[in-house]
Amino acid sequence: MKKTMMMVMILMLGGCTLANVKVEMLSERTALENQVLGSYNSLDTQMLLVASVRGVDSEGNISLPPESSLEQQEIIAAMQIIDFHADDIDLFKQLQWVGENNRGLITSFGMDHENIPENARASARRFSQEEFEAVVNQVNQSRGKIMRHVIHMNAYITDADFEEVARIFARIEADQASPETLIQSKEGRWAVKKEQK
Repeated sequence: MKKTMMMVMILMLGGCTLANVKVEMLSERTALENQVLGSYNSLDTQMLLVASVRGVDSEGNISLPPESSLEQQEIIAAMQIIDFHADDIDLFKQLQWVGENNRGLITSFGMDHENIPENARASARRFSQEEFEAVVNQVNQSRGKIMRHVIHMNAYITDADFEEVARIFARIEADQASPETLIQSKEGRWAVKKEQK
C-alpha cells in the first residue's frame, strides 16, 4: 500500500514538472541565418588575410601575393569599398539622409542642408549631390555583390533564397546601426532606431 501511494505521488509530481518543460524548435530560417552569417564572417576573414600578406619573404626577397580568383578579388574590392565609405555612410545616417532598408541596402532620403547639427556641418557640406549619390550607389552595389557571393559560396543556399538572404543582411545592418538611424521594418515602415538600454 505504501509503495502504491509513493508511486502515485511520484507520478503526480513528475506530471506536474512536465508542464514547465520548454521545448524550442530551430526553424530552417535560423539555419539559413547561421549559414549566411558564417559565410559573411568568412569573407571578412579572407579580406583580413589578403591585407596582411607581406610583400617580402623571410629572406628579404620581394614575393608575389597568393593568387586569387577574379570573383574573390571583386568581393574583396566590394568589402574595401564598404569599409572606405563607412564614415561617410555613418554621417549620412546621423543626418538622416539615408536609412537601412529591409533588403540590406541603403535608401536615400535626399540631402537636407538646413537641419545639420553644428558638429557635423563642416563634414556634411563637403559633399555635393553627385558625391552623395555616388557613395550610396557604390555601397549598395558592393552590398549586393557580397549578398550574391554569400549565396554562391554556400551549397545549401540558392538564388531562390536571395530575398531571405537580403532580409538577413538587413537585420545585420540594422543591429549594427547607431541609435537615431532610420531603419525600415519588414512591413515597410520607417522608424528611428532607439538607444539600447
